[in-house]
Amino acid sequence: MKLLEYIDRIRIIHKLIKESHTGVPENFAKRLSISTSRLYVVLDELKLMGAPIEYSRQLQTYYYTQAFEVNIRADFTILKTQESISINAGFFVQQNYPLLFL
Repeated sequence: MKLLEYIDRIRIIHKLIKESHTGVPENFAKRLSISTSRLYVVLDELKLMGAPIEYSRQLQTYYYTQAFEVNIRADFTILKTQESISINAGFFVQQNYPLLFL
């Protein structure tokens, strides 16, 4: 469930940044159970998506420079066979003959 873990991590990061309660990067990363370098990657990804994140050395915290919200949504749907064939990278193999094992 890597996707759900990632979504939960983003939710926690957003909450801590919104409250200006992250601490220094090393401690922030430890709270998230990730490496400091991984934290920087995630923060860069958020910045690329428009998150106005800055770091205050004086306050030792990340913060948003303007009001910002994170909304993540995941929808799960059971696909019909025909729908699963048409999705990108999906495939369906229909076998109308018995398998022979030699």
